[in-house]
Amino acid sequence: MRDGDLVQVVDAVDDLVRVRALSRGDTWGVPPGVLRLATREERQAAGLRPYQTGCDECAAFEAARRTAAEGGDVQRSRNATAAAYTHWIVAHSASAPRRGN
Repeated sequence: MRDGDLVQVVDAVDDLVRVRALSRGDTWGVPPGVLRLATREERQAAGLRPYQTGCDECAAFEAARRTAAEGGDVQRSRNATAAAYTHWIVAHSASAPRRGN
């Protein structure tokens, strides 16, 4: 948001976007123009990773990535990491259709 707070988009209602603060569960509506995607640095500074955004698919991809990495299979780990990042880009990037995440 314009004041620099990180929020999670949870829904779009009429001409507003419903958001939730990362530290609280309450939601409120804001005009879409006051929002922008957080940079990688901002997400990392807040301690967030793609799989911590509330997206079930992100969580499943991250679990597969961790399992592959823990198993020591380098190629499988690389493939799982690529699948997780590809999902993140396709489902959650600025050019992706809005799905609430």
